[in-house]
Amino acid sequence: MRVLRFGYVTGPLIGALWLFILATTVSITLSFATGDAFRPALIISLIVGAASGVVAALAHDRKIRIAMIAAPVFMLTLIGLGPMVMESTATSESIAAVLLALVIGWSMVAIMEDVPMGPLTRHEMEEAWIRFLTGFGYIFFTAIVLIPFYVMVMTSLKSQSALLQNPLDFSLDLDKGWALFRSYHELFRDFNFGTYMWTSFYVSVLTVFITLAFSIPGAYAVARLRFRGQKAFSRSILLIYMVPMIVLALPIYIAFSVTGLRNTVLGIVMIYPVTTIPVALYMLQGYFRGLPPEVEEAGLMDGLNRLQVIWKITLPLALPALASVSLYVFMIAWNEFLLAFMLLDDPSKFTLTRGVAMLNSSEIPREHLMAGAVIATVPVMVLFLGLEKFMTKGLTAGSVKG
Repeated sequence: MRVLRFGYVTGPLIGALWLFILATTVSITLSFATGDAFRPALIISLIVGAASGVVAALAHDRKIRIAMIAAPVFMLTLIGLGPMVMESTATSESIAAVLLALVIGWSMVAIMEDVPMGPLTRHEMEEAWIRFLTGFGYIFFTAIVLIPFYVMVMTSLKSQSALLQNPLDFSLDLDKGWALFRSYHELFRDFNFGTYMWTSFYVSVLTVFITLAFSIPGAYAVARLRFRGQKAFSRSILLIYMVPMIVLALPIYIAFSVTGLRNTVLGIVMIYPVTTIPVALYMLQGYFRGLPPEVEEAGLMDGLNRLQVIWKITLPLALPALASVSLYVFMIAWNEFLLAFMLLDDPSKFTLTRGVAMLNSSEIPREHLMAGAVIATVPVMVLFLGLEKFMTKGLTAGSVKG
């Protein structure tokens, strides 16, 4: 155990593991991007990585360390002896060499910061390994998120013949120009996806308004008013989520069929808030509890009634929470599939997720299904990324104040 606390062991060990991770990452990235076959070589990656760890621990000046690590990695890769063994063209090999050299030079210096070759304290050793594991976590979870999305987008831009010829080739022929987006054009022209998007949009917006209309007074009552069963109601708000939706599917289907609400947009607008109101109640009651009651009491003393206090005082103060809840409810309604799949049969009334499910057929080219998935994913992704800071602010404020 004691020997692992010495820089001449910790440095090479971290360097060997880190370079192999980077070599694998660059291999996968370039394989997807170019269509060439890349694969990392275990032994050479470990040897060159260990040497990089030694260099990072020996050199003290940051710029010198980056240059000393990057240069040999670059040269070794170019001559075919580096940590990448590639069945590819010389151009692709050079690109891989440059990428790998730049990444290993910068990252090894960051990981081995303040790690000397001599004896290490426990704190120094733990800091180095934490930085290594943090870098690995970033790469691993980024790959989990981006690779499926990348495959989905690239598949949607390829032709049926190209997919049949090589399903694992995700490179693009940019010479085709706008023809790359043929699948998207055909979805809107032949499969009515413009109508599906509009239906999903206004159904989601209506779900947001209905949810807020019921959850705001409900959450305020739980947070501010005193009545019999208040605590039991507050604690049982989320009990509906203990019952899987698939269990409720048959009763909902029968009830909507009997009442004539099945296969109608009205039925969808009525059932969606049932799944979103509980979580909105739970989120808003915590925020309302965190608002200072003295402000509302001052409004009551000035002659306002309870509804006026809510409208003029409480809601303006709760705008961050309302914005975050609205965004969350909108995403739930936009992405909902089970109820739409169960209740809608008429293609003219399909939501976007129901329309995408329709494309999952042997008679429809696979690139159309992937294009539909992109159309369903990108708008809500852009909306979330654009408003994420407001959502985080609202949720954090509610959780802290509550």
